Amino acid sequence: MSYDPSGSCAIAGIGISKHFQLYDRQIHRVAELLSFGHKRYHRIFKALDEVSFTVERGQAVGIIGRNGSGKSTLLQIICGTLTPTFGEVRTSGRVAALLELGAGFNPEFSGKENVYLNAALYGLSKAEVDARYDAIVAFADIGEFIDQPVRTYSSGMFVRLAFAIIAHVDADILVIDEALAVGDVAFGQKCMRFLRKFREHGTILFVSHDTAAVVGLCDRAIWLDRGTLRAEGSAKEVCELYFGAAFDHGDAQSTGGEVPEAEQQFVNDNPAANRKSVVPIVAPEDWVDQRKAWINASNLRNDLEVFCFDPAAGGDFGRGGAIIEDVRFTDFSGQPYRWIVGGEPVALTVRVRAKTYLDRPIIGFYIKDRLGQTLFGDNTYLTSQVNGSSSVAAQPGELLVATFRFPMPTLPRGSYVVAAAVANGTQEDHVQHHWLHDALVFKSHASHTVGGLVGIPMLDIGLSASPETT
Repeated sequence: MSYDPSGSCAIAGIGISKHFQLYDRQIHRVAELLSFGHKRYHRIFKALDEVSFTVERGQAVGIIGRNGSGKSTLLQIICGTLTPTFGEVRTSGRVAALLELGAGFNPEFSGKENVYLNAALYGLSKAEVDARYDAIVAFADIGEFIDQPVRTYSSGMFVRLAFAIIAHVDADILVIDEALAVGDVAFGQKCMRFLRKFREHGTILFVSHDTAAVVGLCDRAIWLDRGTLRAEGSAKEVCELYFGAAFDHGDAQSTGGEVPEAEQQFVNDNPAANRKSVVPIVAPEDWVDQRKAWINASNLRNDLEVFCFDPAAGGDFGRGGAIIEDVRFTDFSGQPYRWIVGGEPVALTVRVRAKTYLDRPIIGFYIKDRLGQTLFGDNTYLTSQVNGSSSVAAQPGELLVATFRFPMPTLPRGSYVVAAAVANGTQEDHVQHHWLHDALVFKSHASHTVGGLVGIPMLDIGLSASPETT
């Protein structure tokens, strides 16, 4: 791997390995030391093993993986707080990092004193910190606690102050670990807005278990698994691979498989058993956008072109106890749609063929944008609970049909996909039998939606004026 510090590469990891010596007992450290290397009491743990990658200037790259996969170790090596056992990391520009809580803070110093301490570690002079101090304090928004020792801070206050500092040190590269997860929602949104703005001129390494955040923020993703590089590529593709593997490593136990003998006899004697109907909740007919007629007569009508079901379009995963055979948009009578107008009622039908006995099947869907961000979705589990304690069951070879009826939201221009899935079990404990990432593709050609990921029909919009009163 070549690296040109004057070129487009901001970070290059070259064969990075980090090995730790693990001892079963603390006394073994002393015994090994006194043996002068003649006797070994430790074993080697490879936190990272031959990891190589590059990050181009201006890219946002997510690092994903299970706990213990080496994500934090890699970030510490990139930031220089850990030395690799083998390999090297080369960076171009100033690196600012938000790693574990409290890193680089003196707990006895006040927040103000730690601002100057941290900024100095990033190479800022006192005069430069003086000029930015008010902006840092305003961003952190911790009020009078800025003058209190940071040992009195909550984890959220730690994050607020730490992020405020790295946001004002003129970094070229920002490295963000899971620390943002402990902040409150409002501050998290402020941080994400800053990171999206920072992308315009800087480089970001972002570690998170939230794959939706990775897809929404990052261009590319790196998947680490037990210290090795499992995959890298577009954020959407890598997160989908990781998502599929997460089910394979899950602790959920299958409730499918062979039917217990007593239960099989009950099903044979009672063909209608576990065949409870699913009753849709239909909105009143007058729940329509009051602007619908005008919008549909203009060039702003939300025309959505629906393409054909393609089981091989975007990859799939699952145990194989059931297979999704078809996904389609239809009207309420079952006639397929080739075009949908945003705001009109639609039915999304998912047809599944059981390959093994499913006593508690769950069929669901997500609608995602071109980046893989989930816009909305639902499944059949809650409806089956409303209709009774047991669900529809399926014998091997039988066909399951799930129908979801809803008004199609108004969607901004662009391409969208329907991800469909069938599992067996409960909402919390289930086995994923088949998941299709891009089962159905559709495209919005025109829209009056001017902001947000989706638009919803407005039942009524009012505007009034009145004389000013005292």
